[in-house]
Amino acid sequence: MTLRPRLARETILTAPGVYDALTAKLARDAGFEALYLSGAAVAYTRLGRPDIGLTSVTEMAETMGLIRDRVDLPVIIDADTGFGNALNAQRTMRLYERAGASALQVEDQTYPKRCGHLSDKSLIPAAEMAGKLRAMADARASDDTLIIARTDAIAVEGYAAALDRAELYLEAGADVLFIEAPESDAQLSALAVHFAGRVPLLANMVEGGATPIRSARHLEALGFSIVIFPGGIVRALAHAAEAYYASLAAHGSNAPFANQMFDFAELNARLGTQAMLETGKRYGAE
Repeated sequence: MTLRPRLARETILTAPGVYDALTAKLARDAGFEALYLSGAAVAYTRLGRPDIGLTSVTEMAETMGLIRDRVDLPVIIDADTGFGNALNAQRTMRLYERAGASALQVEDQTYPKRCGHLSDKSLIPAAEMAGKLRAMADARASDDTLIIARTDAIAVEGYAAALDRAELYLEAGADVLFIEAPESDAQLSALAVHFAGRVPLLANMVEGGATPIRSARHLEALGFSIVIFPGGIVRALAHAAEAYYASLAAHGSNAPFANQMFDFAELNARLGTQAMLETGKRYGAE
């Protein structure tokens, strides 16, 4: 469940967004090597709210623990701003690490934060963010738990300032850099060139966001080490759910929608129900 050896390889790591144990299992079964537990996706699904800093550290840690109970893949978890100052960030590290996270992504927005692809973001001083990173490094139980430093500076202070912040965060101990919301292919390419051979870079693909959507293969060729697709699963499921409820309301039956959903047996097959029941029998009375 460690990521450091995997990031030493040249092949990019694709981590799809998940928000619960079911989506984590389905992603694992699709063949992915790692997962991304998205704070936005948890806000969308558990709260029915936008990604504007409403989720709590305990809600995220609980979700992480439930995922870890179901799958054994490495999980990158969204730690937002660390949920406060450096001491809060240390607590977040301890909670997430105990819950089974393999890497924590922390960002330099003010708290409460908002989605990196929304406007009107604001940032804490770079030195304060560097202090959070050092505090998190001191608090982690294992050096195998990676710290991913994200800066939202491109949209707030400009591209050059984002580079300056990323350099400071690298000096402070970041294991991976995540420069949020590059606005063009030129910026994506320039980031990869600037940090080539020095630190793994993470790219964030948000459908309809500020960054051009590019494939994992394209980003690998540029020099990125990780690509996440954090909210795609929620957008897909919300689209399907809206169509499902509209169909049920119109017809009073699921029959017209049957070819777009699993039946009882099909879902249980994907959940591994029979195997779990057989396991339970081994512990039953003789």
